[in-house]
Amino acid sequence: MSADPDPFTLGERAARQNIPAEANPYHDGSEEYALWAAGHERIATAIEASESEGT
Repeated sequence: MSADPDPFTLGERAARQNIPAEANPYHDGSEEYALWAAGHERIATAIEASESEGT
């Protein structure tokens, strides 16, 4: 098992820390870039949904 978190997990963490999707540290077009973006989108969408429920 790798000690380094996978890009998906790092993307989720970035979204929780309010780091914008544009801050993706991976090379655009790489598998890591896509995984990071998917993780970020998953959490960002959940956060937005929970915020909109309160309005």
